[in-house]
Amino acid sequence: MDLSLTLIDLAGFVALLLWGVHMVQTGVQRAFGPRLRLVLGAALRTRVKGFAAGLGVTAILQSSTATALMVTGFAAAGLVSLVSGLGVMLGANVGTTLIVQVLSLHVAAAAPALVLLGVVMFRRGQETRWRDLGRTAIGLGLVLLALREMLVLLEPMEQGAGLRLIAGVLANQPVLALALGALLAWAAHSSATVVLMVMSLAATSVLPLHAALAMTLGANLGTAINPCLEGGAGDDREAQRLPLGNLGFRIISCACVLPALDPIGRFFATLEPNPARAVADFHTLFNLAAAAVFLPLLSPYAALLRRLLPARAQPTDPTRPAYLDPDARSNPVVAIGAAARESLRLADVLESMLVGLRDALRKADRKRIGETRRLDDVLDALNTAVKTYLISLDDAAMTAADHRRANEVLSFATNIEQAGDVIERNLLGHVAKLNKRGLAFSAEGLAEMLAMLDRLVANLRASAIVFMSDDPRAARLLAAEKQGFRDLETAATVGHFDRLRAGRVETAETSALHLDMIRDLKRVNAHLVAAAAYPVLAGQGELLASRVRE
Repeated sequence: MDLSLTLIDLAGFVALLLWGVHMVQTGVQRAFGPRLRLVLGAALRTRVKGFAAGLGVTAILQSSTATALMVTGFAAAGLVSLVSGLGVMLGANVGTTLIVQVLSLHVAAAAPALVLLGVVMFRRGQETRWRDLGRTAIGLGLVLLALREMLVLLEPMEQGAGLRLIAGVLANQPVLALALGALLAWAAHSSATVVLMVMSLAATSVLPLHAALAMTLGANLGTAINPCLEGGAGDDREAQRLPLGNLGFRIISCACVLPALDPIGRFFATLEPNPARAVADFHTLFNLAAAAVFLPLLSPYAALLRRLLPARAQPTDPTRPAYLDPDARSNPVVAIGAAARESLRLADVLESMLVGLRDALRKADRKRIGETRRLDDVLDALNTAVKTYLISLDDAAMTAADHRRANEVLSFATNIEQAGDVIERNLLGHVAKLNKRGLAFSAEGLAEMLAMLDRLVANLRASAIVFMSDDPRAARLLAAEKQGFRDLETAATVGHFDRLRAGRVETAETSALHLDMIRDLKRVNAHLVAAAAYPVLAGQGELLASRVRE
């Protein structure tokens, strides 16, 4: 009975340790997660910068799995080179050892103070970030408390026959100890949690140092499995290269170290009499040594991964960028040109939306409305990819002309995406209301709408031409379309009121929707002019500060 209660207590303290680590990770991610993602994305230019970013971000997040999933997402979107991404993973492997180093010191007495501080910050904090940091402090306090109580609980069990038998088996079977550590780390989604637990077992001499080091190797191996299963790569072999490459690091490193574990264990026992500290030092030095060995070899290793995992010929995913080459970011002129070419895909998608809107309006086709609405997701994805790609360029390597062109590309992509939002949220919504209520525009009103849509398609094509040519004459012609659309709006509104005064029933029923659609069509045209004409005319000094006469 006593043994059963002891095992329940031990399981409870392990659960408390897991929950504390989870609170630390989620608290930091909520407080700094989006900013850390931007920092990580901006650093993915070289393997050394990637290594430093991976180390720093993982040290803050305390989760190499979270960092791996972020970088795998970048790789899946084609926004990071394989070499840079592998550098991040090596840095993440080192970064996750830092909290183990901190917690291996005699800091357990700080547990109540950290919990108290965290509760005060969480309950009294006015800002969300302070509450998230309070959550982090509570998590750290729970981790320290769990470690201390595990030491107290395990100390009397040191001489237990059952534990001595299990420890003897693990000491004589390092492969079994490694497999157990890998299984626990995979289940806990955290190598730090497993290493901290192993430190507690080693500190009370429940687990021999050799077995503790083997389980530490397994913890490093197990935490690399989760990104392979959860990275969202699916059958995309290109996206699988990064998490599988990181798993390859761990497998090769463990295979090299495991046969030499006996002399390594004796060395660490001599170097550090405290077994818990010896485990923490081994954990850190193992990852540092792996990084030192693999970092110079990333280029041939990446080439091997490409050969082993060649890209499959798949149907083109419209949401994936086609021209944003990660390797071109070292040359800003080429990279900005690639971003401009990608931005033209947004114009093509927007034209498809305009054509779909025209068909849905003319035929009252609900299926066509749904298909056209889904195209807005493509616009959102491509716009995000272009922005992420451009902000990752090195400012120091860009000239004033490069900055100007990059801003023009950003302006074009943003305005095209916003025009798509107007179509998806407003114009298609109006058409859906017509269908739902069984209404239809008058023949004259429908003809006005279709004529405006045809003109929008022509203006969109002109906008793409101006964007690529930077021709001031073409920009003036496009800018003049803003006044032309105001005239169309005025004429359509006057004609609409004339039909209302004539007592046309269909006009009265659809009056509000008709006027809303005219207004929204004009808004789409304004985005098309702002996307391409205004940046060119501003560069020529031909834009006025206001349309109001002085």
